Order: sequence, then structure tokens, then C-alpha cells
Amino acid sequence: MVAKKAVPARRSATKTAAVAKGVRARQIAATEPVAPKRRPGKTKKPLAPERVAAIVDALQKTYPDAVCALNHTNAWELTVATILSAQCTDARVNMVTPALFHAYPTPQAMAHAQPEAIQEIIKSLSFFRQKSKSLVGAAKVVVNEFGGEVPQTMDEMLRIPGAARKTSNVVLGSWYGIASGVVVDTHVLRLSRRLELTVNDDPVKVERDLMAILPQDKWIDFSHQLIHHGRQICEARKPKCADCSLETSCNSADKTWSSH
Repeated sequence: MVAKKAVPARRSATKTAAVAKGVRARQIAATEPVAPKRRPGKTKKPLAPERVAAIVDALQKTYPDAVCALNHTNAWELTVATILSAQCTDARVNMVTPALFHAYPTPQAMAHAQPEAIQEIIKSLSFFRQKSKSLVGAAKVVVNEFGGEVPQTMDEMLRIPGAARKTSNVVLGSWYGIASGVVVDTHVLRLSRRLELTVNDDPVKVERDLMAILPQDKWIDFSHQLIHHGRQICEARKPKCADCSLETSCNSADKTWSSH
């Protein structure tokens, strides 16, 4: 029988020391506190003034000429178009408003219209029956209470059927240049949450949150710019993060590409 080759004592001692060292290292690591990993989609201080300023600045540089996408030539036409845009794309609204404005060019003309006649013109839009009634009601209020002129205050705008805060902010901001609030449509709501500027999903609460962190002289432009960004880059299902001017400020969990 062949005898097993003896292991040199020095090699055994070296191996034993290495094992002991590894065990000791694991014991020390187990007792030391471990810094928690930052969860995806979380920014340490999302509402820090410098971060908000960086987002505003990036949007301004990317979309310096952003304006309302609804076609209109006066405050009344913008009011009508915005009422029609609820749960509908601006592009679709722009397809029906030329015929609508041709048939009913003034609030006075629309105030005497039959909702059924308006329905025939806007029937390709969502909720066209309810919207036709809102337009006739809005026209009557503008004519009877405001002398045919769309008012210039939030309280008065909210008296117009179909004109909630979104419509009121669009008209006051885009036509009159009055920063009464922040327009919160689906894009603004979605991107504000993605950028961690709000945790709310109610438009009124989101508007309140944005008004609290944005300079008032940025309220009008911010909405237009964020809407354009949502349509062109920050899409709902597959955002184009590699082309995004806000990417360095964004830590959203559903980013498709990240530089940090």
C-alpha cells in the first residue's frame, strides 16, 4: 500500500490562517451596520429648491417657445377648445373646432344653438353629448353674466359650465397672461409624479403642490413645457430617457436609460 504524501506543516498552517481570517472578516461584517441602498425612484430631497430650479431651467432651455397646442384666435375659442379637450387629445380637438367656430363664431351664436346640432360637429370627440350641453351653457353664462366677454378672474371663470380649474388656468394664462395657477392635464400630472414633485394623483392637489414649489412667473410656461416634454420625450410606457434633458434630475424607477 502506498503511503499518503504528508502535507508540509507550513502549508497547512498558512491555509488554516487564511480560513480563520475569512471567518473573522465575515463575523466583523455581520456586526457592522450596513448603509441602506437607495430604492429606485427615490430622490433624497426631491423638492430641494436647487433641484426644482434645475428642472425649470432645463425645460426652459429645451422648450423656450412652448405654447398652448389648441388652435384659437380669441379667448372664447380657447375656452371652447379647452372644454372639448377633456379626456381627448388636442390634435383631435383641432380637427373639429374649425367647423364648430365657422358655424358658431361668437358666444352669442352658440348660446342660441341646439346641443344636438353641436353634437353633429363634435361627435368624433369623447363625451360629445355632455360637451355639447356644456358649450351651450358656457355661452349663455358668458353672454348673460359677462356681456359676451370671457372673464379674467378664476372665481368668474369657474362659474362657466365645463370650465373647471384646468380650463380656467389655460384661458387665463395662455390668452390673458394671468398666472392664476398651474395647468394640470394628464401629462403634467404624470410627469410631476415621475419627477417626484408631488405624491398626489388628484389634479387640484397636484396643482397646489406645484404652486408651492414653482415661482409664480413660471407657472404658465412650466405647464406648456412639461406638456410638450410628455408628448415628445417622457412617454408613459416607454420614456426616451437617453434623449431627455431632465434625465440627470430624474430617478424614476421606470427609466429606460440612466447616466447615474
